[in-house]
Amino acid sequence: MDASDRLAQLGKIPLFAGLTPAALELISRVATEETHALGTRLFQHGDLGDKLYVLLEGRIRISRDVPGMGEEALAVLGPGAVFGEMALLDDAPRSADARVHERCRVLSIPKDAFEDLLFLHKDLAYEVLWSVVRMLTQRLRETNDKLTFLSVTGKF
Repeated sequence: MDASDRLAQLGKIPLFAGLTPAALELISRVATEETHALGTRLFQHGDLGDKLYVLLEGRIRISRDVPGMGEEALAVLGPGAVFGEMALLDDAPRSADARVHERCRVLSIPKDAFEDLLFLHKDLAYEVLWSVVRMLTQRLRETNDKLTFLSVTGKF
């Protein structure tokens, strides 16, 4: 993947949406491409979150093991999806498993390198902060809509 493709992929991530090209360039320098075979577990529930992933090709299954029931798939992600992004923002453990559902290629951004960038480039940290605020606000609105739907339909 060349530099312009990497910048384009990063610019599609909600966490980085609206960042300047210079900010995206800084982030792209710490991103690495990885390829994973079918069945590979990228991370599991409870693991320390150490990377964000951008799915370039293939499919990833996000799931949780439910005691007495087995694996419960929460989502099957396709190209362009982002997962594990909260690992860059907090120190909480992973909230689900991520397994390769179909051979895939991902772009990964390590938490330590991302934190170093924010420490060294305060303007980037400011841009990312506002991007995170917008992302979390959008997610909260979506959650409110879902809860309203569930309460109105009696499924809550």
